[in-house]
Parts: sequence; C-alpha cells; structure tokens
Amino acid sequence: MRVRLTTAVASAAALTLLTGCGAADMTKQSSPFANAQGAKTVTLSVQSWVGAQSNVAVAQYLLEHELGYRVDTVQVDEVPAWDALSQGRVDAILEDWGHPEQEQRYVEDKKTIAPGGDLGVTGHIGWFVPTYFAKKHPDVTNWKNLNKYADLLRTAESGGKGQLLDGSPSYVTNDKALVKNLNLDYQVVFAGSEAAQITQMQQFAKEKKPFLSYWYTPQWLMEKVPMTEVKLPPYEEGCDADPAKVDCAYPVTPLQKYLNADFAKDGGDAAEFLKNFTWTTEDQNEVSLMIAEKKMRPQVAAEKWVDSHKSVWKKWLP
Repeated sequence: MRVRLTTAVASAAALTLLTGCGAADMTKQSSPFANAQGAKTVTLSVQSWVGAQSNVAVAQYLLEHELGYRVDTVQVDEVPAWDALSQGRVDAILEDWGHPEQEQRYVEDKKTIAPGGDLGVTGHIGWFVPTYFAKKHPDVTNWKNLNKYADLLRTAESGGKGQLLDGSPSYVTNDKALVKNLNLDYQVVFAGSEAAQITQMQQFAKEKKPFLSYWYTPQWLMEKVPMTEVKLPPYEEGCDADPAKVDCAYPVTPLQKYLNADFAKDGGDAAEFLKNFTWTTEDQNEVSLMIAEKKMRPQVAAEKWVDSHKSVWKKWLP
C-alpha cells in the first residue's frame, strides 16, 4: 500500500524526479516492447511512490548491465496496472500493496497474471503524527482522542475540521470511510501525490506544526521526520471487506511481485531474475533516500547501490 504523497506544491521537477526511470503515462500509451516474444526486452510498471521507483531502478540496471536486456518503463496507477499486466502491455509489477479483487479476477479466474513472489519488504499503512507532537500530547496516539485535537489540526483546506492529509486518491486508502465510521471531526485532504505530501509534511516539520497524515512504512521520510503511529481499532480478517463500512486499522502487508502469465512462463532469464528479486526494507530505503533526498537520478542511485551490494544481487541472477 501506497503506499503509497496542502498544497499541490511539489514542483513538477520534484514529481518528475520521483517518477523517474523514463516512465510514461500508461493511460496514454503502452510500451511496444512489452510481451515481445523471443526479444531481449522487458517492460516494468513503475508506481508513483519512491520505494517502487527504487525497485524498478535496481531491477532495470541489473537487467540491462548484467543480463543484456532492453528495459522499458511505464507509469501506471495501482489498479490500472493490473489491467495493463493482464493484457501484456507491461511484463511485471514489482511492488503491490494488496488488491484482492484484482488477484481473484486475474490470478485465480482468468489466470492471465502469475504471482512473482515476495519482494522481501513488509508494508504498513497507518495514520501518523510527528513525534514532537506526540511527545507533547501522548494521548493523541489513540484514535479515540483525535477529536480533542481537531482544532489544532485544522487547515485552510479542511473546511473547519481537523485535516487528515492523504497522498494520491489512487492509492489504497480507507480514510474517508474511517473518518465517517469512527465519527471523527476530520476532513480527508489529498495532496495529489507522494511528492506533494512529503513537501507538505516537511514544511509542517520545519515550522514544528502538528499534522495528522496517512502514511506508510517503509518510507525514507521517517528518517528525516520522525513520526509516531496513531492506534486505530485493531485489524481483523475481513474487517475491511466492505469499503463503506471499514472501521479498523490497515493490515500489515508483505509486498508482492506479479508477472504477466505468458512472460512468467516464456520470459527466460528476465522472468527468473524478477522472481528472484528480493531485498530488505533497509536496501529499498537506501536507494529511495538517494533518489528523493540526495536528488540522484534513479539509475545513478541504482548503480551506486549495485556497486556496494554485490553479495545481495548476485543471488538474483539466473
């Protein structure tokens, strides 16, 4: 999830940085290289958050420099990416935060998508406040006390209510239902992207202002802006089955890879490599930090990581 980042202040340059690797908008075009039978080409779906960018950057670098493939990348929102993968317009999604409806439709029923295994990173979506605010008001970390702080968390965009800052509406989010079903005096405000959400939270932190935000781990920003999670009602299996009635926390999600079924079967070394691709939260955050904070191009960050982690990626090669 997410995931998966109030002002749509993030500059176009920042957004371009976070959606690097030569990604294109999949809603407008598709790659001519996807599902190319017998050709040494691979097309990877790039999600809009920086952790997903890091997966693709490293996979692309190794596919090109170690296995001799031509790699193309296209940017697709989370749900449309499943359609593109099923149709063979992309060959692989390297970070999925859980889409049970799509899994049932494409993996179980149509069998046009094949599981690619664990990414090795465990994701968790939740609500977070900056730790400096939690230390001053410890009870804010329980959802039952959030209405007490609604006035402090009000912004010009939240319409007289407390602001719950979300990223992109395309991310996995139950927040509107949670606010309604838990009777919270808050308004969900979408920043528009991960980059815009990060910009907003960094500005709040710089001014030591309180904020409440939908956020997720792993994510490099936690190292720069320490945050504390607000405890929502415990997650139980099935508590989020009806999107309109969700009143529980988000689950902990082992992030998954998925391959086009034909590519999984006939994709040769590239398919085997992507199935083998697993790394840790620390690995991903290391690359993400270089891309987002140090402003490196994704392929430069990937090369730097590859150069210093040979013992990790050598195991992925066929």
